[in-house]
Amino acid sequence: MQKIILKINSIHKMNKQIAVLPGDGIGPEVIAEAQKSLQAIEKIRGHKFTYVPVLGGAAAIDACGNPMPDETVDICKQSDAVLFGAFGSPKYDNDPNAKVRPEQGLLAIRKRLELFANIRPIYTFPALIHKSPIKKEIVDGADFVVVRELTGGMYFGMKGRTEDGKSAFDTNLYSVYEIERILKCAYELSLKRRKKLLVVDKANVLASSRLWRETAQRMSKDYPEVETSYMFVDNASMRIVTTPKDFDVMVTENTFGDILTDEASVITGSMGLMPSASIGVYTSLFEPIHGSYPQAAGKNIANPMAAILSAAMLLETGFGLKEEAQIVTDAVNKALADGIRTEDIAEGKAYGTKEVGDYIAKVILETK
Repeated sequence: MQKIILKINSIHKMNKQIAVLPGDGIGPEVIAEAQKSLQAIEKIRGHKFTYVPVLGGAAAIDACGNPMPDETVDICKQSDAVLFGAFGSPKYDNDPNAKVRPEQGLLAIRKRLELFANIRPIYTFPALIHKSPIKKEIVDGADFVVVRELTGGMYFGMKGRTEDGKSAFDTNLYSVYEIERILKCAYELSLKRRKKLLVVDKANVLASSRLWRETAQRMSKDYPEVETSYMFVDNASMRIVTTPKDFDVMVTENTFGDILTDEASVITGSMGLMPSASIGVYTSLFEPIHGSYPQAAGKNIANPMAAILSAAMLLETGFGLKEEAQIVTDAVNKALADGIRTEDIAEGKAYGTKEVGDYIAKVILETK
């Protein structure tokens, strides 16, 4: 009987490969702390994660002149998930004539891995409600998800400048296939939550938005149990900060989603706390939303919690390990409640990036 039990238990022990793409700025520092949490999960649950480091962004430009080398893409495609830090460097930001930029690597990996759906959860932390610039009664209990289309729209459409350099254009191009794919993802997520889907567009002005709305109206008939509603992006941007508890799942196109998710991050009180997942055809990528923050690089002051929570999303969304993801999330909440925080959200003593990461990993290891 004992042998049978051991065999059954072994089925739940996972052996997975994770491509680790630290990137630039504070990326390497916060990703190192996220790895500590994943390694702690390995120890208490018996999983085996193989971490394969890869280059991208400014670090890759400096090494080989390409912000997204073919070798990096190949390793990412072969991996079960990608844990990503951030791209961006003042060396290139401050040079308007630079022909190769770190951010081109981000667009390249999204396109080449077909990371078409960016999922950003927006929620509050009990110990940090008072840190939000929005009144407690407005944000307390807010819990919604923004699903942003990630490989279409203006960021990837035809662009250019006139010969005299005095005019420029960016094309917001979408196909029905691209819209259907992201809407399907959003509807399926809605079914797992409160069954409310809001489609955000600008259908009163933009032809591309009218195609989005037509497609959503047609697809909504396939999901009768989901309440589908529509809102113009300007109204949605206002409602995010006035009535955030009204939302469950919000789906929108690339540019709108980029702006709305950064706006929504203020609900928590810090961008240093927000994780995200990008779901792809080949694999999925998990990253904090805060960017490379080069001013803090190497100073041991960056908040690693968003990267650690991205690792939690990797466990749940990437590997289906919901319990393990909750253990990591609970450890982050305990660190916040115990005042183990970096300077951006500290009240009293501020702890370093490594110290916060060590504390969270220790809490995970002590989980029964």
